[in-house]
Amino acid sequence: MKKTPLPLFFFVMFLSLLFTGCTPKPSEPVETESIQEITTSTGIKMVLIPAGEFLMGDDGGEEDDEQPAHPVKVHSFYMDKYEVIQKSYEELMGKNTAKFKDPDKPIEQLGWFAAVRYCNMRSLREGLEPCYEMEPLRCNFDATGYRLPTEAEWEYACRAGSDTLYSFGSDPAKLSRHAWFKDNANNGTQRVGQKIPNAWGLFDMHGNVWEWCNDFYSNDYYSKGESDNPRGPASGEECVLRGGGWNSSDEYCRSSTRYSEPPGLADTCFGYEAYGFRCVKKADVQ
Repeated sequence: MKKTPLPLFFFVMFLSLLFTGCTPKPSEPVETESIQEITTSTGIKMVLIPAGEFLMGDDGGEEDDEQPAHPVKVHSFYMDKYEVIQKSYEELMGKNTAKFKDPDKPIEQLGWFAAVRYCNMRSLREGLEPCYEMEPLRCNFDATGYRLPTEAEWEYACRAGSDTLYSFGSDPAKLSRHAWFKDNANNGTQRVGQKIPNAWGLFDMHGNVWEWCNDFYSNDYYSKGESDNPRGPASGEECVLRGGGWNSSDEYCRSSTRYSEPPGLADTCFGYEAYGFRCVKKADVQ
């Protein structure tokens, strides 16, 4: 057998590594070429989430309300880079409802209505049109101000191009590098931005606090097959929470996990110390 000359051998090996070993697997998050970030006039960092399509839900999920997995198209939007922190909430709302006090920890112990009121106040502070009318309750998605993400927007942003259990893959043993949850949170919330962000530059999408979504909860929502920028039920008894919290096990921090609570929970009974939120706003490009 004729031997391959050493220089040629190393060149062939280099090409092999270049075109095989360095190619992302389909199940791995796809890094965007650049993360487009803005800072609002109230000093909050937001990331542009590009328009796209993804498979929402999980046919092998822990609960039947994650099924069926179905293709969904989402328009572009801006999302807070971090969960809303206590400093930001107190500056706008004049109070701090959190149990685990620290200016840079996420606000918690607040219900859906309190999160919505913050969205409106932040909009007014920046001279933008508020998205929410409180009586009767209605969200104007065409308004220029802030609102809570739809359930579809939240999952799309959390996945950041992935189709695995978490934005970084499916191995729960790696979750501690990306999230504060039951195994590493020391029985409380932690300052935002300390863990590895997802491929779109969003921090703490898994763990720390559960995040309120705009949608009211429906167990059979996915079976209705809405696919173009779905906005979920506009009314109901409970609102959706996503992402898991500091006291959640790894399965509750999955990208597809759904949870719900009455929207006025924290407003009427002092609240639960694992419920927070982050804001979104419409983008000029689609």
